[in-house]
Amino acid sequence: MLVKSLFPGVAVITGAGGTGIGAAVARAFAIAGCERIAITDVNPQTLEQTEKAITAAHSNIKLFAHSGNIADDKFAESFISKVAKAFGRVDYAVNCAGVLGVPMRSGETTLEEFDRVNNINYRGCWLSSRAQLKQMLEQDPLPSHDPSRPAQRGAVVNIASQLGIVSRPNAPAYCASKSAIIGMTRADAIDYSKDGIRVNCVCPGVIETPLIMEKAEVREAITPAAQIAPMQRMGKPAEVADAALFLCSTQASFVQGHAMVVDGGYITV
Repeated sequence: MLVKSLFPGVAVITGAGGTGIGAAVARAFAIAGCERIAITDVNPQTLEQTEKAITAAHSNIKLFAHSGNIADDKFAESFISKVAKAFGRVDYAVNCAGVLGVPMRSGETTLEEFDRVNNINYRGCWLSSRAQLKQMLEQDPLPSHDPSRPAQRGAVVNIASQLGIVSRPNAPAYCASKSAIIGMTRADAIDYSKDGIRVNCVCPGVIETPLIMEKAEVREAITPAAQIAPMQRMGKPAEVADAALFLCSTQASFVQGHAMVVDGGYITV
């Protein structure tokens, strides 16, 4: 059976509020023809912005929006349960929720700051992906866009960072949290291959998001990396979203446990 759309199933995106990577991923799914999308973010106001932007541009889309803290294990489980109740399944999950750390060395980093960064970036990603994987195990696979390729029970894409591969000064907690996501992604890819579920991650470089652009001290600390990279510019959220959608699609049917770097060539220098 030939599938008309690359995304005939249900997409779930965490950290989807506002104008960052998560919101760009949600919009990209809508543009690509996915008609059932669920989004969450800790900030209900920015989540509503994303919801209104998508529904205004795509009247055919059924959108489920529910705000909450993905670092809370009860919320992570209940959110996916509500998505499954609303749409029947979860086929594509992109975990984008994350925060930057306060720039400082380990000796100056408080335990509270370390826990804040890792609870959101790593714990939250793990809790979300765990709930998504459990749901995917319960559902039948969807046919591929290409009948010669295997059907797919689900695809998870975690948003890590180039700083999970290389590090920068004054960011030990952040770098560690993103390295952990890469390691978790690879382990899950091994464990769930036999179930027809693919697990990959995207490692963005410096991207023009509110996390970077709204605070001068963060912008000054991070933007030199964009100048070091061969392309000598910041990336756009949509450029990260495109990579995430590819990894979710059956066009990436033989891509498993991969950390796709989207950083303008920074780590090649």
